[in-house]
Amino acid sequence: MNNVEIARAYLKAIEDRADAHRFFAPDVVQEEFPNRLVPNGAKRDLAALKDGAEKGRKVMTAERYTVKNAVAQGDVVALEVLWEGTLAIPLGSLPVGGVVRAHFGVFLTFRDGKIVQQHNYDCFEPW
Repeated sequence: MNNVEIARAYLKAIEDRADAHRFFAPDVVQEEFPNRLVPNGAKRDLAALKDGAEKGRKVMTAERYTVKNAVAQGDVVALEVLWEGTLAIPLGSLPVGGVVRAHFGVFLTFRDGKIVQQHNYDCFEPW
């Protein structure tokens, strides 16, 4: 599998609520830049990513990632993604079962077929 295929499989694993952490190197660092849900941004290691995924399962009943564009250069994959999450809890004006949408720019850096760095630029649609 090339890095773009691995990136797509990673997003599919998140959708399927499978073990997406198998795609990470042990020293992975994920940085989420400021957005409506995380106004100060966040930097996470593998343990924090696992914890966040567990918390996310309590907030969302389902997630869908539609890759609009994927570009690879060397060990870096840039993805343009439409994300849709179905709420397990109310959020703002959205009720349980409502859908949150965001447009993501995701940049993944690979080493030996594993993600070592992930940068997220998440632009949420109004709710």
